[in-house]
Amino acid sequence: MPSDQSTWLIAVPQDGDAEGLLPELTNKLPQYSRSAGVAELAIPSFKTGTLDSLIALSEELPKQDAFFTATVAKTVDTLRNLLNNDPTKLVQHVLVNEQSVDDYILGGWQWNSGRYGAQRSLREMVDVLNKEMASIDNVMKSKLNNYNLVKGSLFQMQRKKTGNLSVRSLVGVVSREDVIQDSEYLETCLVAVPKILIKEWDAKYERLTNMVVPRSSSHIVSDSDYSLFGVVIFKRIHDEFVQKCRENKFIVRDFVYSEEQIAKQEEELEIADATEKELWTELLRLSRTNFSESFQILVHLKVLRLFVESVLRYGLPANYVGLAIRPEPKYTKKTLSVLMSHFNYLGPRSSGRSKKQSANEEFAGEYQALMEQEFFDFVLYEVPWIVL
Repeated sequence: MPSDQSTWLIAVPQDGDAEGLLPELTNKLPQYSRSAGVAELAIPSFKTGTLDSLIALSEELPKQDAFFTATVAKTVDTLRNLLNNDPTKLVQHVLVNEQSVDDYILGGWQWNSGRYGAQRSLREMVDVLNKEMASIDNVMKSKLNNYNLVKGSLFQMQRKKTGNLSVRSLVGVVSREDVIQDSEYLETCLVAVPKILIKEWDAKYERLTNMVVPRSSSHIVSDSDYSLFGVVIFKRIHDEFVQKCRENKFIVRDFVYSEEQIAKQEEELEIADATEKELWTELLRLSRTNFSESFQILVHLKVLRLFVESVLRYGLPANYVGLAIRPEPKYTKKTLSVLMSHFNYLGPRSSGRSKKQSANEEFAGEYQALMEQEFFDFVLYEVPWIVL
């Protein structure tokens, strides 16, 4: 059963039974209106080509369909992530030619002849569509990867400013007055002490090693977990002092105060922040544009699938009527039932069986012999509601 979370694209032979199809089905499905749930879908009369070429395309198109659908879905995911999963903002960006997806499909869809001339061969049109979608996919991958690298770098810089005093950057925390500078023998060692061990620190720090300057411990700052102290030691016993601190669960921070380094880090953070914002804007614009482009390409491929399947199933002449239906979830079964009932007259033709075996019916029947899967008497493909 087709999904109630997709728009159904349907094709049937254009004959007497198909005339006035839209109003007749609309009457049978009163919950719909022409502008809301059911609309005509213009299927051009393409060049059919040979039976072998049609069968080859029918085997190839499902793979391309899956790739096209995945590319559109990834573009939507990119937009969703850029917009922080805000559905209200997302709806404003998943537009096709500045109209909603529903309006694009149900608003009198037409084949883009200027871009994909209907006089081309089916193979040529499929190749053009595939080339365009592959280009969009490659561009999106490249731009998204570039953005993620910059965003990741910015995140790491910002992360250094968060966390407790045992891990966060001490830039902006420690000032020039907190450390000894330009001394040949002495240095200030910065130690993050768990708050529950402050009394122990005060009692032990002078005796952790030799050559610790007495009464040199000075409190710099505290957070909810740690207090940061500066203590003056001789440079020659630095490694030993660090080891003794580690044994007592005092954490020595590897930090050298440098105004030049501080200025450099702040500049790098500003540049990374500005670059991230610039790339965010560029990626949002590109994703919006490429969603519109890729969705149009996807629908064109679906229409080509409808045509190829219709020729193989019903034979010639290659004139078919198309419908686009967006089912209401609670009416999905009824919608499918009405379609099956209305088009049951196509059963003999779609199965390749008829009392009169014309050349066209033999053409369709040969294809049917290759197929083992069940299908409806009408041709149906789905466009998933990937923007939900």
